[in-house]
Amino acid sequence: MNFSELRLLLVGPLPPPAGGMANQTRQLAELLRGEGVQVEVAQVNAPYRPAWAGRIKGMRALFRLVPYLFALWRGCGRAGLVHVMANSGWSWHLFAAPAVWMARLRGTPVVVNYRGGEADAFLARAGKWVRPTMRRADALILPSGFLLEVFARHGMPGRIVPNIVDLDRFRPAGALPGAGDAPHLIVARNLERIYGNDTVLHAFARILEHFPGARLSVAGSGPEAAALAALARELGIAGRVRFTGRLDRDQMAALYREAHLMLNASRVDNMPNAILEALASGVPVVSTGVGGIPHMVRDGHTAMLVPPDDAPALAAAALAVLRDDVLRGRLVAGGLADVRRYRWESVRAELAAAYDDATRAERPQVT
Repeated sequence: MNFSELRLLLVGPLPPPAGGMANQTRQLAELLRGEGVQVEVAQVNAPYRPAWAGRIKGMRALFRLVPYLFALWRGCGRAGLVHVMANSGWSWHLFAAPAVWMARLRGTPVVVNYRGGEADAFLARAGKWVRPTMRRADALILPSGFLLEVFARHGMPGRIVPNIVDLDRFRPAGALPGAGDAPHLIVARNLERIYGNDTVLHAFARILEHFPGARLSVAGSGPEAAALAALARELGIAGRVRFTGRLDRDQMAALYREAHLMLNASRVDNMPNAILEALASGVPVVSTGVGGIPHMVRDGHTAMLVPPDDAPALAAAALAVLRDDVLRGRLVAGGLADVRRYRWESVRAELAAAYDDATRAERPQVT
């Protein structure tokens, strides 16, 4: 496909807040515009107008949904292809599904780009509603082999187009620094239960027994912020933990370059960009091996993987990396080499092929 001849409607969230899908939507729009694509974004999380509507429960969804549907109708009529960033739950029903149906009504080819580690549970629960919508889509693209297997089990074939990492922004600080006696550990996930930040705090308390000078930066925001701050006080580690709040992408890139180790304790996951960004920044990763994570890293080679909800195992793996410069060096080198397959220059051709097939091929049949 010749990108410069394409007029694309990209449907998805944009920062703020700067979550994983919002960042991917913004980055994809910027990269495609750089290729000459005429990109219009139908933003699913646009600011409320008027602003006071966002403070009224029961009204917020309506004040956001109605302008979105109008923008969607106009955009589908102008576009040559619609790319829908999709997720589970109400996000699917309120935003992704209407985009697919509206594109079909306007006669515009549509690609569904599904993300989210809770897909299996969602499809088991709501597959009877998702499948009729997917019959109207021209292609399903997924960022990982994990989601490819999940959708195949539910009768929906897809293809892999990986997430994209900006290797110019997320890069190593320079020479590999030793952890020393005061390592800086980071977490870069939203403060929600599924991301297991409570497990990280319990693990960090154990790490402090061996590295009293260690510090932990928790970069993110979410509904568990107060509970996690209280847990840090309860564990007696509040003085060594900094809750930064949500950071933008440049602030996150700077934080990675200051870090010696990243901890990820998610209970459910797909292909977290936070792990890819850490690898690109030369930061070794200790993570749970849930969902799609084992599809993106190799245990002991590009990251250390542990079971979920196991603070002792998370702490033990982190201590092994902090104490062993050879292991740390192997993880950093392996991560830097592997993450190159997620750069735009590598993903560009796969996305172009998916777009080309969606505009030319017959619509897939879904059982």
